[in-house]
Amino acid sequence: MELTLAHSPDADDAFMFAALSLGKIDTQGFTFRHVLADIETLNRAAREGTYDLSAISFHAYPYVARHYLLLSCGASVGDGYGPVVVTREEVKGTPSLVAVPGEWTTAYLALKLWSPEVRTVTLPFDRIGEAVKSGEVPAGLLIHEGQLTYAREGLKLVVDLGVWWREKTGLPLPLGGNVLHRRHQEKASLLASLLREAIAWSLAHREESLNYALSFARGLERKEADRFVGMYVNSWTLDLGPKGKEAVRLLLEEGHRQGIIPHLPPLEWVE
Repeated sequence: MELTLAHSPDADDAFMFAALSLGKIDTQGFTFRHVLADIETLNRAAREGTYDLSAISFHAYPYVARHYLLLSCGASVGDGYGPVVVTREEVKGTPSLVAVPGEWTTAYLALKLWSPEVRTVTLPFDRIGEAVKSGEVPAGLLIHEGQLTYAREGLKLVVDLGVWWREKTGLPLPLGGNVLHRRHQEKASLLASLLREAIAWSLAHREESLNYALSFARGLERKEADRFVGMYVNSWTLDLGPKGKEAVRLLLEEGHRQGIIPHLPPLEWVE
């Protein structure tokens, strides 16, 4: 049975799913067709129930819950780090305008929780750093590799939203997760166990998985790519556990309380 598996073309997702791409585990009769797109495109597609399995931003889940169940494996969590707001020159206070990678991203939700009044404009995530450098926008919200490379590009840190969230709540910042279409509910536990096995294989065969992921690393040197992968594919990815799920719940409830998320459905997890 072929299933679509949609995820971003980034080093961390490539590392996470290396075992499936390279045929390293027994997939019990399932085959996976990988669909690659940036996270905001995946969030929009999930609102239509497009793919069987998909990476999404946790912020997007309330809008896609009618189609999908949450998997307790496959999450990307900022454990004391996360998306960063940067400027070309050092500034005091909140920038007047921030370029964001999409209004369904968790980075956007965290930004609005940090500064509810901040104005935003949406740009492709891989254009934001350059737009700040050129002066096109006064500030940018960086996700993915930009969290590691902004300083060498001469950009100045305003806030690390993962640090801010940890100081505010004592919890990590849950950024993205994997969801399974409800039409596969009867096979949900089996599919979740396959994904967990794939992630465990990648973590256990780090060098081989990293070699595969480097082709998705968008200019990162191997050492930087290894660091980036380690930030977002780790024990949280194997299993969010009670603390990780509590962080997801609190993040979405806070978004709902502040009027950013209009409706908050139950969080339905597949173990």
